[in-house]
Amino acid sequence: MDSHISAFMDYLDFEKGLAANTRAAYRRDLGKFFAFVQETLSCYSLNEISKSDIIAFLAWQMESGAEYSTVARSLSSIKTFYKFLVLDGFLAVNPAGDLETPKIKRKLPQVLSVNEVDRLMEVPNVILPLGIRDRAMLELMYGTGVRVSELLSLQVDDINLTAGFLRCFGKGRKERIIPVNQTASDWVHRYLARSRNLLVKANSERTLFLNSRGNRLSRQGFFKILIGYVQIADIHKDVTPHTLRHSFATHLLENGADLRAVQEMLGHADISTTQIYTHLTRSRLREVYQQYHPRA
Repeated sequence: MDSHISAFMDYLDFEKGLAANTRAAYRRDLGKFFAFVQETLSCYSLNEISKSDIIAFLAWQMESGAEYSTVARSLSSIKTFYKFLVLDGFLAVNPAGDLETPKIKRKLPQVLSVNEVDRLMEVPNVILPLGIRDRAMLELMYGTGVRVSELLSLQVDDINLTAGFLRCFGKGRKERIIPVNQTASDWVHRYLARSRNLLVKANSERTLFLNSRGNRLSRQGFFKILIGYVQIADIHKDVTPHTLRHSFATHLLENGADLRAVQEMLGHADISTTQIYTHLTRSRLREVYQQYHPRA
């Protein structure tokens, strides 16, 4: 089984272009599945595993208290793996082929108000080089809606401040071009002119945002920076890096942006993923109605 999982990981990497974190999630899901079928069902070969064995594993997960979304993701990983085995010619029949992945009700994401965004942006001490860097990162993330992994992967040459756009590579290494507003452009320009040259240690380093040691900033490092500023800004919400992306999309739609345009900027393959933000704007409309209509 290990050799087939390794081949599957290569397939996800080279042919599907999935990120390392996504591939790791697939590997974890498959590891749990095969540990279950070996230890509980005494199945030691892929040819021995049946549809009922897969159902038994999913049932065991649910009985063990796993979240509904976790079970659905496990099934998705198993189905993708078996589809690969059939395409690769190792199996003639996919035992998971007709198992339907349950639709998960999406939770509405946490969103900052415009006032909260303004307060957050004002927190970094822009007298200091790292403060300028942090302001530039926050402005660029909220101004473009990029994922934190995309933000931290940006290279100096990926952003064109004169034309006002950046290039990033999202899921599946799909390239997209996103407009950059003037405020974000100004802060990135200020960072490049006054801060990055003080942080960079090697001329060959082209990553845009660097840590104090001159290396690429990590996701954990960015998260700590963000949480610190959220606390200082006195924002009482569970804010993550993704919250800025959610706020970007919601505020655009609240101000009349076209859903397809927002989908393109977010890099969503399916517009149904973007449509979750229309629920947020409708919720906001209800709040306004309840607050201001005399008979509400």
